[in-house]
Amino acid sequence: MANFPTHIAIGTVVSGALATVTVAADMVAPENIVAVTLAGVLGSVLPDIDLKDSRPARAMFAGLGVFFSFAVLFSLERKYSIAEMLILWLGTLLFVRYVAKEVFFRFSYHRGVWHSILAMIFCSLVTAWVYSKLLGRDEGVAWLAAGFLAIGFLTHLILDELYSVDVMDTRIKASFGTALKLFDYKHLGHSSAMAIATVLVFLLTPPTKIFVENISARSLWTGLHQRLLPQDKWFSGMAWITESSPRADADQVVPAGTNPISTGSLPPPAKETALPQQ
Repeated sequence: MANFPTHIAIGTVVSGALATVTVAADMVAPENIVAVTLAGVLGSVLPDIDLKDSRPARAMFAGLGVFFSFAVLFSLERKYSIAEMLILWLGTLLFVRYVAKEVFFRFSYHRGVWHSILAMIFCSLVTAWVYSKLLGRDEGVAWLAAGFLAIGFLTHLILDELYSVDVMDTRIKASFGTALKLFDYKHLGHSSAMAIATVLVFLLTPPTKIFVENISARSLWTGLHQRLLPQDKWFSGMAWITESSPRADADQVVPAGTNPISTGSLPPPAKETALPQQ
Protein backbone atom coordinates (compact mmCIF):
# COMPACT_ATOMS: atom_id res chain seq x y z
CA MET A 1 0.00 0.00 0.00
CA ALA A 2 1.03 3.63 -0.36
CA ASN A 3 2.65 5.22 2.69
CA PHE A 4 1.30 8.13 4.73
CA PRO A 5 3.34 10.93 3.04
CA THR A 6 2.23 9.69 -0.39
CA HIS A 7 -1.43 9.78 0.60
CA ILE A 8 -1.03 13.26 2.07
CA ALA A 9 0.76 14.53 -1.04
CA ILE A 10 -1.73 13.06 -3.53
CA GLY A 11 -4.69 14.10 -1.38
CA THR A 12 -3.43 17.67 -1.18
CA VAL A 13 -2.94 17.86 -4.95
CA VAL A 14 -6.41 16.45 -5.67
CA SER A 15 -8.10 18.68 -3.08
CA GLY A 16 -6.19 21.70 -4.36
CA ALA A 17 -7.34 21.01 -7.92
CA LEU A 18 -10.94 20.66 -6.73
CA ALA A 19 -10.62 23.88 -4.74
CA THR A 20 -9.35 25.71 -7.83
CA VAL A 21 -12.34 24.58 -9.87
CA THR A 22 -14.72 25.39 -7.00
CA VAL A 23 -13.41 28.93 -6.64
CA ALA A 24 -13.51 29.46 -10.41
CA ALA A 25 -17.15 28.34 -10.42
CA ASP A 26 -17.94 30.71 -7.52
CA MET A 27 -19.48 27.82 -5.61
CA VAL A 28 -18.13 28.80 -2.21
CA ALA A 29 -17.04 31.98 -0.49
CA PRO A 30 -13.26 32.46 -0.07
CA GLU A 31 -13.56 32.21 3.73
CA ASN A 32 -15.08 28.73 3.36
CA ILE A 33 -12.73 27.24 0.78
CA VAL A 34 -10.03 26.37 3.34
CA ALA A 35 -12.45 24.41 5.53
CA VAL A 36 -13.82 22.58 2.49
CA THR A 37 -10.35 21.77 1.14
CA LEU A 38 -9.21 20.42 4.51
CA ALA A 39 -12.10 17.95 4.38
CA GLY A 40 -10.67 16.58 1.15
CA VAL A 41 -7.18 16.24 2.63
CA LEU A 42 -8.61 14.50 5.68
CA GLY A 43 -10.51 12.09 3.46
CA SER A 44 -7.29 11.14 1.67
CA VAL A 45 -5.81 9.67 4.87
CA LEU A 46 -8.96 8.65 6.75
CA PRO A 47 -9.02 4.98 5.58
CA ASP A 48 -5.73 4.41 7.43
CA ILE A 49 -7.29 5.39 10.74
CA ASP A 50 -7.53 1.69 11.62
CA LEU A 51 -3.73 1.21 11.58
CA LYS A 52 -3.26 0.64 15.30
CA ASP A 53 -0.26 2.30 16.98
CA SER A 54 0.79 3.85 13.68
CA ARG A 55 1.75 7.46 13.04
CA PRO A 56 -1.32 8.09 10.83
CA ALA A 57 -3.70 6.74 13.48
CA ARG A 58 -2.11 8.76 16.30
CA ALA A 59 -2.07 11.91 14.20
CA MET A 60 -5.66 11.50 13.04
CA PHE A 61 -7.09 10.82 16.49
CA ALA A 62 -5.15 13.75 17.89
CA GLY A 63 -6.46 15.93 15.07
CA LEU A 64 -10.01 14.67 15.46
CA GLY A 65 -9.81 15.36 19.19
CA VAL A 66 -8.79 18.97 18.57
CA PHE A 67 -11.41 19.39 15.84
CA PHE A 68 -14.36 18.04 17.79
CA SER A 69 -13.37 19.79 21.01
CA PHE A 70 -13.32 23.17 19.31
CA ALA A 71 -16.48 22.35 17.34
CA VAL A 72 -18.29 21.66 20.62
CA LEU A 73 -16.79 24.79 22.17
CA PHE A 74 -17.89 27.08 19.35
CA SER A 75 -21.37 25.56 19.13
CA LEU A 76 -22.03 26.02 22.88
CA GLU A 77 -20.17 29.26 23.55
CA ARG A 78 -23.32 31.26 24.28
CA LYS A 79 -25.05 28.64 26.43
CA TYR A 80 -22.59 27.99 29.26
CA SER A 81 -20.18 29.81 31.54
CA ILE A 82 -16.44 29.97 30.87
CA ALA A 83 -15.72 27.27 33.46
CA GLU A 84 -18.33 24.94 31.96
CA MET A 85 -17.02 25.52 28.42
CA LEU A 86 -13.47 24.72 29.52
CA ILE A 87 -14.68 21.45 31.05
CA LEU A 88 -16.63 20.55 27.90
CA TRP A 89 -13.69 21.44 25.66
CA LEU A 90 -11.15 19.45 27.67
CA GLY A 91 -13.56 16.56 28.20
CA THR A 92 -14.26 16.25 24.47
CA LEU A 93 -10.56 16.42 23.64
CA LEU A 94 -9.62 13.67 26.10
CA PHE A 95 -12.61 11.50 25.19
CA VAL A 96 -11.85 11.47 21.46
CA ARG A 97 -8.07 11.30 21.92
CA TYR A 98 -8.04 8.36 24.33
CA VAL A 99 -11.42 6.75 25.07
CA ALA A 100 -12.83 6.79 21.54
CA LYS A 101 -9.47 5.67 20.17
CA GLU A 102 -9.30 2.60 22.42
CA VAL A 103 -12.91 1.62 21.70
CA PHE A 104 -12.34 2.07 17.98
CA PHE A 105 -9.28 -0.18 17.84
CA ARG A 106 -11.01 -2.85 19.92
CA PHE A 107 -13.55 -3.37 17.13
CA SER A 108 -11.52 -2.60 14.00
CA TYR A 109 -8.66 -3.99 11.94
CA HIS A 110 -6.71 -2.73 8.94
CA ARG A 111 -8.18 -3.10 5.46
CA GLY A 112 -11.54 -3.89 7.05
CA VAL A 113 -14.78 -1.96 6.80
CA TRP A 114 -12.98 1.42 6.75
CA HIS A 115 -11.38 0.52 3.44
CA SER A 116 -14.69 0.46 1.55
CA ILE A 117 -17.15 2.56 -0.40
CA LEU A 118 -19.62 2.11 2.46
CA ALA A 119 -17.18 3.82 4.84
CA MET A 120 -16.68 6.61 2.30
CA ILE A 121 -20.43 7.27 2.22
CA PHE A 122 -20.68 7.13 6.01
CA CYS A 123 -17.79 9.57 6.54
CA SER A 124 -19.19 11.93 3.90
CA LEU A 125 -22.56 12.06 5.62
CA VAL A 126 -20.89 12.65 8.98
CA THR A 127 -18.93 15.50 7.40
CA ALA A 128 -22.12 17.13 6.09
CA TRP A 129 -23.69 16.86 9.55
CA VAL A 130 -20.62 18.24 11.35
CA TYR A 131 -20.22 21.20 9.02
CA SER A 132 -23.91 22.03 9.20
CA LYS A 133 -24.80 21.39 12.86
CA LEU A 134 -21.52 21.83 14.75
CA LEU A 135 -19.76 24.40 12.59
CA GLY A 136 -22.91 26.26 11.54
CA ARG A 137 -22.08 26.31 7.83
CA ASP A 138 -24.66 26.68 5.09
CA GLU A 139 -26.14 23.41 3.82
CA GLY A 140 -24.52 23.95 0.42
CA VAL A 141 -21.08 24.33 2.01
CA ALA A 142 -21.72 21.29 4.21
CA TRP A 143 -22.47 19.06 1.23
CA LEU A 144 -19.57 20.52 -0.74
CA ALA A 145 -17.25 19.55 2.13
CA ALA A 146 -18.82 16.09 2.12
CA GLY A 147 -18.10 15.81 -1.59
CA PHE A 148 -14.47 16.87 -1.10
CA LEU A 149 -14.02 14.27 1.64
CA ALA A 150 -15.59 11.56 -0.52
CA ILE A 151 -13.22 12.29 -3.41
CA GLY A 152 -10.20 12.34 -1.09
CA PHE A 153 -11.35 9.06 0.50
CA LEU A 154 -11.84 7.44 -2.90
CA THR A 155 -8.40 8.66 -4.01
CA HIS A 156 -6.87 6.81 -1.06
CA LEU A 157 -8.67 3.57 -1.90
CA ILE A 158 -7.69 3.72 -5.57
CA LEU A 159 -4.07 4.57 -4.74
CA ASP A 160 -3.78 1.60 -2.37
CA GLU A 161 -5.27 -0.67 -5.00
CA LEU A 162 -2.80 0.56 -7.61
CA TYR A 163 0.06 -0.18 -5.22
CA SER A 164 -1.19 -3.77 -5.07
CA VAL A 165 -0.11 -4.23 -8.68
CA ASP A 166 3.65 -4.66 -9.21
CA VAL A 167 4.02 -3.33 -12.75
CA MET A 168 7.79 -3.82 -12.95
CA ASP A 169 7.62 -7.43 -11.83
CA THR A 170 4.29 -7.93 -13.69
CA ARG A 171 2.52 -9.57 -10.79
CA ILE A 172 -0.43 -8.89 -8.54
CA LYS A 173 0.20 -8.79 -4.81
CA ALA A 174 -1.87 -10.72 -2.26
CA SER A 175 -3.39 -7.45 -1.00
CA PHE A 176 -5.11 -6.81 -4.34
CA GLY A 177 -8.86 -6.36 -3.89
CA THR A 178 -8.72 -5.49 -0.19
CA ALA A 179 -8.39 -1.71 -0.58
CA LEU A 180 -11.24 -0.82 -2.93
CA LYS A 181 -14.43 -2.73 -2.14
CA LEU A 182 -18.11 -1.99 -1.55
CA PHE A 183 -18.04 -3.27 2.04
CA ASP A 184 -16.15 -5.68 4.28
CA TYR A 185 -17.10 -9.11 2.97
CA LYS A 186 -15.22 -11.00 5.69
CA HIS A 187 -16.90 -9.31 8.66
CA LEU A 188 -20.53 -8.81 7.69
CA GLY A 189 -21.38 -7.76 11.24
CA HIS A 190 -19.10 -4.73 10.96
CA SER A 191 -20.52 -3.87 7.56
CA SER A 192 -24.10 -4.22 8.78
CA ALA A 193 -23.41 -1.96 11.76
CA MET A 194 -21.87 0.69 9.52
CA ALA A 195 -24.77 0.42 7.05
CA ILE A 196 -27.25 1.05 9.88
CA ALA A 197 -25.14 3.96 11.16
CA THR A 198 -25.02 5.39 7.63
CA VAL A 199 -28.81 5.40 7.38
CA LEU A 200 -29.15 7.03 10.81
CA VAL A 201 -26.62 9.75 9.99
CA PHE A 202 -28.33 10.40 6.67
CA LEU A 203 -31.54 11.21 8.54
CA LEU A 204 -29.64 13.92 10.45
CA THR A 205 -27.94 15.55 7.47
CA PRO A 206 -29.08 18.92 6.08
CA PRO A 207 -31.22 19.19 2.93
CA THR A 208 -29.44 18.72 -0.39
CA LYS A 209 -31.67 21.01 -2.49
CA ILE A 210 -29.32 24.02 -2.71
CA PHE A 211 -26.26 21.90 -3.42
CA VAL A 212 -27.95 19.80 -6.12
CA GLU A 213 -29.46 22.84 -7.83
CA ASN A 214 -26.13 24.64 -7.96
CA ILE A 215 -23.98 21.70 -8.96
CA SER A 216 -26.36 20.87 -11.82
CA ALA A 217 -26.88 24.44 -13.04
CA ARG A 218 -26.08 24.87 -16.73
CA SER A 219 -24.59 28.31 -16.12
CA LEU A 220 -22.02 26.81 -13.76
CA TRP A 221 -20.67 24.33 -16.29
CA THR A 222 -20.81 26.86 -19.13
CA GLY A 223 -18.83 29.35 -17.05
CA LEU A 224 -16.24 26.71 -16.18
CA HIS A 225 -15.87 25.78 -19.84
CA GLN A 226 -15.31 29.39 -20.79
CA ARG A 227 -12.65 29.82 -18.09
CA LEU A 228 -10.85 26.56 -18.81
CA LEU A 229 -8.20 28.24 -20.99
CA PRO A 230 -7.11 31.88 -21.23
CA GLN A 231 -8.43 33.66 -24.30
CA ASP A 232 -5.68 36.22 -24.85
CA LYS A 233 -2.45 34.77 -23.44
CA TRP A 234 -0.52 31.51 -23.72
CA PHE A 235 -3.32 29.44 -25.26
CA SER A 236 -4.68 32.09 -27.64
CA GLY A 237 -4.23 29.69 -30.54
CA MET A 238 -6.64 27.25 -28.88
CA ALA A 239 -9.44 29.75 -28.43
CA TRP A 240 -11.54 27.76 -30.89
CA ILE A 241 -12.07 25.14 -28.16
CA THR A 242 -14.15 27.52 -26.08
CA GLU A 243 -15.51 29.62 -28.92
CA SER A 244 -17.13 26.61 -30.54
CA SER A 245 -19.22 25.94 -27.46
CA PRO A 246 -22.57 27.67 -26.92
CA ARG A 247 -22.12 30.67 -24.68
CA ALA A 248 -24.49 31.29 -21.82
CA ASP A 249 -27.15 33.92 -22.22
CA ALA A 250 -26.85 37.00 -20.09
CA ASP A 251 -29.80 35.96 -17.97
CA GLN A 252 -28.28 32.52 -17.33
CA VAL A 253 -24.98 33.69 -15.92
CA VAL A 254 -24.98 33.84 -12.15
CA PRO A 255 -23.14 36.97 -10.98
CA ALA A 256 -20.18 36.37 -8.69
CA GLY A 257 -21.12 36.27 -5.04
CA THR A 258 -24.84 35.58 -5.60
CA ASN A 259 -24.58 31.79 -5.57
CA PRO A 260 -26.41 30.43 -2.49
CA ILE A 261 -23.45 28.13 -1.78
CA SER A 262 -21.21 31.19 -1.41
CA THR A 263 -22.22 31.55 2.19
CA GLY A 264 -20.14 33.32 4.79
CA SER A 265 -19.45 36.40 2.71
CA LEU A 266 -20.47 39.70 4.19
CA PRO A 267 -23.31 41.20 2.16
CA PRO A 268 -22.48 44.44 0.37
CA PRO A 269 -23.66 47.56 2.19
CA ALA A 270 -27.05 48.82 1.12
CA LYS A 271 -26.94 51.90 -1.09
CA GLU A 272 -28.34 54.95 0.56
CA THR A 273 -31.08 56.67 -1.40
CA ALA A 274 -30.57 60.39 -1.63
CA LEU A 275 -33.51 62.35 -0.22
CA PRO A 276 -35.03 64.93 -2.54
CA GLN A 277 -33.97 68.43 -1.66
CA GLN A 278 -36.69 70.71 -0.44
